[in-house]
Amino acid sequence: MPRTPSLLAGTMLSAVLVTTPLFAQTDSGTSPAEEVEGVPPADGTEAQPIGKPTETQPPNASNQEPAFAGQTRAAQPAEMPKAASEIIAEGLPQAWAMQLLPNDRILVTAKEGAMHVVYPDGKVSGALAGVPDVDDDGQGGLLDVVLAPDFETSNRIFFSFSEPRDGGNGTSVASATLALDDAGGGALKDVKVIFRQMPTYDGDKHFGSRLVFGSNGELFVTVGERSDKEVRGQAQDLGSGLGKVFRIDQDGKPLSDNPFVGKDGALPEIWSYGHRNLQSAALDGNGRLWTVEHGPKGGDELNRPEAGLNYGWPEVTYGVEYSDDPVGAGITAKDGTEQPVYYWDPVIGPSGMALYRGDEFPEWRDAFLVGGLVSTGLVVLHIENDRVAYEERVPLKARVRDVRVGANGAVYVLTEDPDAGTSNILRVARAK
Repeated sequence: MPRTPSLLAGTMLSAVLVTTPLFAQTDSGTSPAEEVEGVPPADGTEAQPIGKPTETQPPNASNQEPAFAGQTRAAQPAEMPKAASEIIAEGLPQAWAMQLLPNDRILVTAKEGAMHVVYPDGKVSGALAGVPDVDDDGQGGLLDVVLAPDFETSNRIFFSFSEPRDGGNGTSVASATLALDDAGGGALKDVKVIFRQMPTYDGDKHFGSRLVFGSNGELFVTVGERSDKEVRGQAQDLGSGLGKVFRIDQDGKPLSDNPFVGKDGALPEIWSYGHRNLQSAALDGNGRLWTVEHGPKGGDELNRPEAGLNYGWPEVTYGVEYSDDPVGAGITAKDGTEQPVYYWDPVIGPSGMALYRGDEFPEWRDAFLVGGLVSTGLVVLHIENDRVAYEERVPLKARVRDVRVGANGAVYVLTEDPDAGTSNILRVARAK
């Protein structure tokens, strides 16, 4: 049964401030989970000089070379601000995602299969009624949540979850009306599963997933390829829903201009394919989708998925098996597949992702903020001409599950402690 979180202290009472230069990397003492195994990234015992890459640790795939300059280990920018992090909610059930709501409330999905609302005074609701059953074994659970483009008038939300099914499970997407009451509780009403990743598979890894609304109201859905060797090759199969980015309407139907509509044997919902385990996604300032996916042992990738293109997994990757053997033929490039815009080896363990457009950190304007499960902080990617010009890291000493930017320009970070089964929400703002 979902745990009901205890009453949280108010922000001022529970605030814990940590001021650090943002070029200092994090302590990597937190153990990575299965999806983020490998050599840990730089631990930040000594800050790296400006103009040098933030990563100092050796790669897992020592014989691999980038395809072009700047594809990995980009330099730090010349101007990096200082930040302070403040705990605004602690002791929630282990969470996966959050969404900022009107009136300074935060909607949180708990891995075990519950949604909660965190209020400005630090109180947290009980589990909202109406959430469908989830399979929370391994990496499964209640996953991402987004607000409908017309949320202000409809109160509709969309969420993804690992759905238990006959013969196994799979990533599914549902819509619902969020109905909160005056007593601090509420429910999901009119819950409807609009999309199911197929085929069903009996496994507990690589569900993905992130949900991102496009500029025209279309919904991008990212999913994993379920990890196991016997099925991961389906990331290359246009008749399979494993290892894909989908593009659907708000009823779960494919868009008529999707790249594989009308192609024999291909799923019409597919936007791009050849992905491993996509747990980060966001639009840039031009309304284009960007993603970060988990690599194997090494090889986390930043991509800008385009219609109909193949991103290579598992035939092409920057990384190796957890056994240190090559993945497939051990190649990093192949005709007909796209190179990642950027990759990490050792991995950062990507999670939530947001475009920064606030005023609190003008140095970050139009940069992507990516959560790091292994780097235990934020990864800041400065993009120029569709390439990573600079990378910096914000140490938070906690596994980051999700990242959101508030209307005031502050950054809200959802962290997790898998051993304790708990999560905190931090507010990251400019140090005074």
